[in-house]
Parts: sequence; structure tokens; C-alpha cells
Amino acid sequence: MARIYDVSVLVSGETPTWPGDSFLLRKVEEIGKGDVCNKSFMEIGSHIGTHIDAPYHFEREGKTIEQIPLDTFVGPARVAAFPDVDRIDLAQIQTVDLSGVERILFKTRNSNLWQDSTFREDYVYLTAEASRVLAESGVKLVGVDYLSIEKYGGESFESHHILLGKGIALLEGLDLSEVPAGGYELIALPLRIAGGDGSPVRAALRERPRTQ
Repeated sequence: MARIYDVSVLVSGETPTWPGDSFLLRKVEEIGKGDVCNKSFMEIGSHIGTHIDAPYHFEREGKTIEQIPLDTFVGPARVAAFPDVDRIDLAQIQTVDLSGVERILFKTRNSNLWQDSTFREDYVYLTAEASRVLAESGVKLVGVDYLSIEKYGGESFESHHILLGKGIALLEGLDLSEVPAGGYELIALPLRIAGGDGSPVRAALRERPRTQ
């Protein structure tokens, strides 16, 4: 049986979040207190944990989350590993054969940062030059293993504009620590939120059968 990797981060009050984001789970009914069921309310940002950025996140006329075709989020994906870099630039992208690749996920040292409940500013990011290559390659989804593809502290958000401006969905906040580089089937469905700029997802990678 093909192995399925859960590549989502656990969402809780201890999950690192982008500055200004938050997650709150409030119990409003509890069986242990005499209620007939357990029930809670959530206050959750659209870019908490493992999540999709819709083009509308940075593009005024970009597609909102419910307008993106579902086949963007389900299908073959390539995991490319760069464990010893501080950024993904042209030098790294040029080592990846993007021919026929529709979904590319980057595994870096970021996947180890999830062990720290404090937001880390020194995460690996995608440069604008690398983003341009991806934007012209024909991919329809790019994934990274921390909360943003963008260098922390930047003001132009160039990589976001390059990719989202091409209608390419971004899958941010992955945990790829247990996943070897290679080919998989991705399943990462967002909530169907009207007018949404993004959505948390439960993301999984399933091993693809080896050809004989």
C-alpha cells in the first residue's frame, strides 16, 4: 500500500504564526460540564499553519480561493530538497527538471523550524529570480515549508506578485521533514470561502506507484 504523508502542521495556540495572525479555539459546550455535545468556536486567520494563498491575496483582480479549479490542489507533485541553503535562487532552480511538473514543493531546513513555537524570521525563501523561472515553467502550484515564500522584512513582495500574478496558487506552511525528495500525489483542498484570499488546508502526499 502506498504510504501517505501528512504534511500539514498541527494548528494550536502553540503553532508559530505570521506576526499579526492568531488562532483561538473557544469551547462553548462541553459534555463534561453537562452539555449534550462538545462544541467550539474558532477565530482563525486565513493564512494560519498550512494554507493556500489565492492570487487575490496580492492581486486586486486575482482569483479568490473558491474560484481556483480544484485540480490545482490534487495531482502529481515534485518534492525538491535543498537542505543547506538560506534561499532558493536560480542556482537551485536550475538543478530541478521542471518539464511536465505542475506542482513543485520545496523541502528546506524550514521544516525543522516547526519545532519552535516562536515565529522565526530566518526562514528559507524564494528569490524573485527563482520565482520568475517558476512562473514561466507552466507550474500551477508552488509549495514551501514555512509561512511565506517571501524574504522576511521585504516591502515589495515581488515573489508573491510574480507567481500570484500568473495565477499560480501558493501552498505555504508545509512540514516536509519526513518526506524524501521525489514524485508524489498531492491532496491539499482549501475551504470554499466566498471571496477568500486564502484558506488553511489539510495537506497530504501519497507515494506514487513505481513503474515496472
